[in-house]
Formats: sequence, C-alpha cells, structure tokens
Amino acid sequence: MAELWDLYNRERKKIGRLHERGTPIPQGLYHLVVSIWIVNSQGQYLMSQRHPSKPYPEYWECTGGSVVAGESSLQGAVREVKEELNLSLDTRTSQLIYQTRRDDSQDFYDIWRFKSDAPVTSLKLQSSEVIAAKWMDQAMIYELQRKEKLHLLIDYLDVVFD
Repeated sequence: MAELWDLYNRERKKIGRLHERGTPIPQGLYHLVVSIWIVNSQGQYLMSQRHPSKPYPEYWECTGGSVVAGESSLQGAVREVKEELNLSLDTRTSQLIYQTRRDDSQDFYDIWRFKSDAPVTSLKLQSSEVIAAKWMDQAMIYELQRKEKLHLLIDYLDVVFD
C-alpha cells in the first residue's frame, strides 16, 4: 500500500490534499518530516546505522522519516521510532527543539528530543532500515561526523546538544 502524506501550504496550513510518496510534490506545497533524538539519563543519544541498500549506506543517524496522512508531527515521531526500533516513547518526555521550512526538499522539518533509558538489547530493529543501534555520547557523534560516517543531512548538532 502506498504511503500517503498530507500536503501543506507555505504557512504550514494543511490544504486537504493527499500526496503519494515517490511522486513529485506540486510546487509551493510541502509535507512534514521528523527527526527524533532519544537521550538517556547519562546524556547519551540512541543512534542507528542505516541498512546497506539505503542511500547513505551504513551511515549513523537518529531515527526519522515522513509523517503520514492524518498524523501530527509528534504522532509521526513516535510511530517512526516504534517502526524502526520497536521502542515505545513516552510523549510526556517529548520536546520539540527545532522547526523549519525547507524549500529545496519541500518539507517542514521538525526535530524532537525524547528521554528513554531502554537498553539496546531490548530493541527490535526494522531489518530493511536499520542494521545496528548504539547509545553514543556527544564526542562519539562528533567523531562520526568528522569521519564522514554520520548522515550528511545531520548538520544541526548544535541545536540537538544545546
């Protein structure tokens, strides 16, 4: 079944039209995308390694994806983490830390932070998306970036680590 997205105007108002993933978004319209940074009580972040068949193969990243039709940004964030890591997040720990409109990719991009102390061994990784998961401190994440092993689209670490 095709993944459907709600479409929004430049002011982030839903326009009442659906869009099928994989087809060009009409000019001047946007969809919602989320990135989710999960931090534990030691200040480490839960990072996942992309599947070799995906773009940016074997790069490390936070969980993220497109919000599907009918979902809010927060609901999409919770669903993406559940799908990719089989981790249920407590929305009471959620914090929206950044929002922007990206005209080049025709999306509204929301960055969420959640708290969790789930052990990596309790996760069930979505095999088509993720090949590994690991708790990492900020220094480890910056080192991945330096070695060009952090997803290239993650260029906002100062926002996450603030």
